[in-house]
Amino acid sequence: MSKTIEEINERIKKGKAVVLTAEEIIEFAKEKGAKRAAQEVDVVTTGTFAPMCSSGAYFNLGHTKPRIKLGGGRVTLNGVPAYTGFAAVDLLIGATALPEEDPRNQVYPGEFRYGGGHVIHDLVAGRPVRLEARAYGTDCYPKKRLEIEIRLEDLNEAVLFNPRNAYQNYNVAVNLSDRVIYTYMGMLRPKLGNANYCSAGQLSPLMNDPIYKTIGVGTRIFLGGGVGYVVWHGTQHNPGVSRTDKGIPKEGAGTLAVMGDLKGMKPEWLRGVSFIGYGASLAVGIGIPIPILDEEILEYTLVTDQDIWAPIVDYSEAYPNRKPENLGHVTYAQLRTGAIEIQGKEVPTASLSSYFKAREIAHILKEWIQEGEFHLSRPVAPLPGPESGYAFRPCKERPVRA
Repeated sequence: MSKTIEEINERIKKGKAVVLTAEEIIEFAKEKGAKRAAQEVDVVTTGTFAPMCSSGAYFNLGHTKPRIKLGGGRVTLNGVPAYTGFAAVDLLIGATALPEEDPRNQVYPGEFRYGGGHVIHDLVAGRPVRLEARAYGTDCYPKKRLEIEIRLEDLNEAVLFNPRNAYQNYNVAVNLSDRVIYTYMGMLRPKLGNANYCSAGQLSPLMNDPIYKTIGVGTRIFLGGGVGYVVWHGTQHNPGVSRTDKGIPKEGAGTLAVMGDLKGMKPEWLRGVSFIGYGASLAVGIGIPIPILDEEILEYTLVTDQDIWAPIVDYSEAYPNRKPENLGHVTYAQLRTGAIEIQGKEVPTASLSSYFKAREIAHILKEWIQEGEFHLSRPVAPLPGPESGYAFRPCKERPVRA
């Protein structure tokens, strides 16, 4: 038995598609059996909502009168610097960008109250953003100063472009040292005082398509409350890691580069984030539909939190110094109980990823498909898979020649 994306889209068009979330399919298959479930179900929807640092947005302001060349100049949005090195009025702002006057960690730990992710959130929320620009002036672009308020609706193009989102599995972060440390995985208390993790587990998109059978370049997705696309494999994509018998990676593996029209997104699903002692970021909501083309793909969507293992990593010494050892593995089922055992000690756990919001995204995407508002797309190219030989390589540090 097999289906095609075109056949599933035809069923969506007619209002006959059977759509279940990644949670619902587990119980459905228990009741019906995997073979029958693969025959009856057309789409399984997934979701994740978590901080995703490698995110940003680019804009086109339109031309002023007289014209100004921002390229090579200096631009800030609500005090946060934007990158101007594209052209006259094209800008890019990254989620982790900070205002120049932010003290960073000079007063430790820094608060990082406002950064690029907050600017993106403010624009999507419909708030005015103050743009200040200084340019050097040319014969064809004579204007040298610009101070205006902009809104999302004022921009010709506003595109969310995130080079690395939806990490496939990740570390459980702990702290073996005798002092509090502040990381992108949150505050970690000394001597195994807590353990933080960040994944939607059985709801997470790439956990439901672990070897990238259906998700590829061109896959249409829920992005930030609107519609977006997978445009490439993400930075640090690392498919060749150790996996379980079911193909589930036992550490950070695949990632996605995604993009979509910022004007169609919602502030609930793109939120500025501040990490004390670390920096600013952006929490992003992503949902990906998995077309059930055959029984093999259906089997992958039956993954549960009990099937997914994550490494426990010390962020006081091993992580910052790139030491390969870990303190063992735990399942997401264990993590979600609220405590795990490490070195004979019961350690409380907390998630930076919202399972509640991931479930909500999966249900929203399910409703879009059932109502005929969202159709599936066929990927035009696959992501590099476990057997591709593609691997993430660390930096090669070479001395600078005099």
